[in-house]
Amino acid sequence: MPYPSPWTRRTWLSAAALAAATACTGTAAWAQAAYPNKPIKVVVPFAPGGATDVLARVLAEKMAVGLGQPLVIDNKPGAAGIIGTDAVAKAAPDGYTLLLGLSNSMLTNQFLYTKLPYSPEKDIAPIYQIAIAPLVLVAHPSVPVATGPELLKYIAANKGKVAYGSYGTGAYPHLAGAYMSQSQNADMSHVAYRGEAPMVQDLLGGQIQIAFASALQVKAHIDAGKLKAIGVSGERRMGTLPNVPTLGEQGLNDEAYRVAGWLAFGAPAGTPPAILERVAAEVRKATEHPDVAQRITAMGFDVQKSSPALFTAAMNKERPVWERLIKASGARLD
Repeated sequence: MPYPSPWTRRTWLSAAALAAATACTGTAAWAQAAYPNKPIKVVVPFAPGGATDVLARVLAEKMAVGLGQPLVIDNKPGAAGIIGTDAVAKAAPDGYTLLLGLSNSMLTNQFLYTKLPYSPEKDIAPIYQIAIAPLVLVAHPSVPVATGPELLKYIAANKGKVAYGSYGTGAYPHLAGAYMSQSQNADMSHVAYRGEAPMVQDLLGGQIQIAFASALQVKAHIDAGKLKAIGVSGERRMGTLPNVPTLGEQGLNDEAYRVAGWLAFGAPAGTPPAILERVAAEVRKATEHPDVAQRITAMGFDVQKSSPALFTAAMNKERPVWERLIKASGARLD
């Protein structure tokens, strides 16, 4: 049989190449469509027992139903969320390692530390901003104040004698406390803990005098008179503590007291967009469960409607605000 003409050979080769490309594309699409086909690890970069850990477990239970696979919580505390976040940044971008973190590890640490083992912007893909997380400023009963302005006067008059806690260097409780100390020339001592729960325990014991904390961790102690609620950060009162005014209402209108951190899902950069959108859809469905929404509100947080695109836009808007706050607080670590 004679060989086909050159034009026919080229046509045959092109068709073969197209078939191969289609097969590869089809395989990749099938792999993404089949996601997930094994358990998903959710890294929480804080110790068990804090608000972030509790929320992660609540969401994981609901998301597992829609995803058809269990979500396994992996607590990796330490270094203001850097250790756990770095582990996610270096994980395979296949959707089987996710991050449930805070604004510090996903945004603000880049302004606090000269060097980080990861880049929040380049190494972490935003998925979903779950909730804005205003905090309540609480004081040990031994501190003779009841309002924000009274507290500022007290720490200024007791220079070097007041200690404030945080659940990690770079977290909002650290930055707000550092700003408070700097603005009043109070020389307060900062005590960083590996999680919120141990911070609150030391506050109850009087080892530290003040701290910003979640309503989840301190409301029962406030109700029992074991801690004093001084005020709330952010722009609105908490639904779970409606009688506690914001610090802004009390005349503390500095930007440092009007911003609030947040909780969010992220993934290693390079994770396929289809997987990011799938996870985001399941997070949204989970937060829309009435019992989950009520649980988040009881923590003092404001539930958000989000997506990878909306979350990215929110971070771009907040970036200069947090950069200014860190500079004003004098908390940058070189």
